[in-house]
Amino acid sequence: MGSLMSDKSEMKDLLKRLEKGGVPMTDAIKEAMMTIEVDYFTDFETADFFADRPITFLKNEKGAVKTISAPHMIVTLLYHLELQKGNEVILIGCKSGYIAALIALIVGEEGNVKVLDPSQSVTQHAAARLTYWPNVEVRHIESLQVSPIAFPGELNRVLITGQIKQLPEWVNSRISESGFVIAPLGRSAGQKLMKLECQNGELLPTDLGHVSFGPVDISDAEVGPINPNELADILELAIETFREMEMITEQEQQSIADLIVDLRDLPDDLPPPGESGTAIEEHPMIRLLYLASPSFIRLWPLLQLMIQPDLASPGGYDTDSDNHFKSDDFGI
Repeated sequence: MGSLMSDKSEMKDLLKRLEKGGVPMTDAIKEAMMTIEVDYFTDFETADFFADRPITFLKNEKGAVKTISAPHMIVTLLYHLELQKGNEVILIGCKSGYIAALIALIVGEEGNVKVLDPSQSVTQHAAARLTYWPNVEVRHIESLQVSPIAFPGELNRVLITGQIKQLPEWVNSRISESGFVIAPLGRSAGQKLMKLECQNGELLPTDLGHVSFGPVDISDAEVGPINPNELADILELAIETFREMEMITEQEQQSIADLIVDLRDLPDDLPPPGESGTAIEEHPMIRLLYLASPSFIRLWPLLQLMIQPDLASPGGYDTDSDNHFKSDDFGI
């Protein structure tokens, strides 16, 4: 386990690259990042963090992995939280405790952070690392959809650090006037980072860009083969993204849309490729991909980036090159 204080030279260089890459940040965020050592929150290698990539902090026996987000995404989340001294922040999804520690330092002793997570192993990990932060409380919750016991009051600032399709009702109904929630909303294949601010009793959305977070609950991240519906989700996100970037033709869009329909028509109990007793190339999902491949082969490199979005690292060591994505293209 590392020390509490950060390696100032590596972090200073990283923050400079992030600023050069267009990632907005405040002096308070810089100070917190310079002060707190990410190595303290994981027992895994942290070198990739300083290349602006996510790093692992926990693996379970079924192969599920939980990560600390890439620095550009952490800074982006902190920036849009608009943190001030004395704020109370609800953090849903531990992220190892690192983000909670950063927030706690920024809001100060007069503020506090309540961390909620549905995974016992994750909350145990975070609680053990956050013993030096008296203004942080870590709680294991039964479910994202169930309001925590003895958790009254309105919510002013809520940050959800994992993929969800929609806000839990107990969160949605308790955002205070002028309060807000930041969450990656969408399918597992990719989401939009949304800031939903309460004005006159209504949550008004601001789109902060495409991201790809893993699920809040580590059990939902257990390794398994992709199924037709998951692949269809990825392709739907691809169409939307490529359309926004003006990179897809009408013919390509229609062909991929037809493929999505065909994938969703496959049986729900279809065995994964390689487990059906037939050759992989004869699997119905693989056959559909093969037949439709001329429609998306030109877009395949970008599709791979959507499947592995951690390749987008505006604070990476190659930011002097023109060949990198903006921070709001992808995140994790």
